Amino acid sequence: MPNRSRPDARPDAHHDGGGARPGVTTLVPVIRSAPSHLRYLTGYPPHLLQQVQKLIVEGTLAETLARRYPDRHSIQSDSALYEYVMDLKARHMRHADQISKVAYDNKLKVITQALGTHTAVSRVQGGKLKAKREIRVASLFKDTAPEFLRMIAVHELAHLKEKAHDKAFYQLCLHMEPHYHQYEFDLRLHLVAQDLARLNDVKPAGPEAPQSTQLE
Repeated sequence: MPNRSRPDARPDAHHDGGGARPGVTTLVPVIRSAPSHLRYLTGYPPHLLQQVQKLIVEGTLAETLARRYPDRHSIQSDSALYEYVMDLKARHMRHADQISKVAYDNKLKVITQALGTHTAVSRVQGGKLKAKREIRVASLFKDTAPEFLRMIAVHELAHLKEKAHDKAFYQLCLHMEPHYHQYEFDLRLHLVAQDLARLNDVKPAGPEAPQSTQLE
């Protein structure tokens, strides 16, 4: 299984799959001619892409990920997601701006937009214009490993303090989750496996998602 926890394995692309990160020196060329099923890995070093391609050719990518991440989280409602994110915030970013809303969003398109978003929504309250922070997570991540949901939550929380994807931003992510880089890389591999499964009309290996017992 490819390991990309080293700093020099960091991608040059934005978290949402866009262009080069502002304020970050490019470590390796951004690979824009990679096969379509590797679009989630744009900007990662060639040696990592070669390892991934080997797993794909051998037909073992989904199985390898399922062994590494056998569990699925049980956070299925917006209220549960809000409590989850607020607990992380209380433990790691207590003095950061308050968050007014956390929700799953079925309109977020992975890669064309983002894995999740952090926004400041301006509203008039008592005759004054106030900005409220909102975090939204793509709904497809209701059915994913707990490590992946944590990585997305950490990423969006870090934006409360650091706007750009720069060194300070990733240091904050690592403060909240020491395995952040590995989880982000493996989440992108998970998306690759899902795409390949859809192409082959086969569901990726792994346990069934737990049924929600909470009201949406």
